[in-house]
Amino acid sequence: MSALPAKLAEIQEDFLALEQKDRLLLLLEFANELPELPQKFQDHPDLLERVVECQSPVFIFVELDAADTFHLHATAPRESPTTRGFASILAQGLDGLTAEQVLKVPDDFPQSIGLTEAVSPLRLRGMTAMLGRAKRQLRERLA
Repeated sequence: MSALPAKLAEIQEDFLALEQKDRLLLLLEFANELPELPQKFQDHPDLLERVVECQSPVFIFVELDAADTFHLHATAPRESPTTRGFASILAQGLDGLTAEQVLKVPDDFPQSIGLTEAVSPLRLRGMTAMLGRAKRQLRERLA
């Protein structure tokens, strides 16, 4: 297994350091910290891609800025805290990485943060799909 980038490793450690019930509270904190969409995406929601594997409507867009650093933008309804939390973990944990670092993140990262007993497998598949979509969009931008 490849080493996680520092931000994702820290997030993983934070979750694993908690008891199961407290992991859901941390996920809720992440849900409340999902960054707002930049104005260009608020004005053009058609730029965002829906992650259909998620039970709740979540939309993402990835970009590389002028310095070739990665940014994941996501939106999900406030009444879907699990989905928002997962999107926020990825947005915060991947932000500022290089494309190479993002592509090396293990596809099973969502299963490694200790939530397999706290949330349904369907919800974890949604987070895995978000990560997969982000990597696919990144590969398309690099091509």
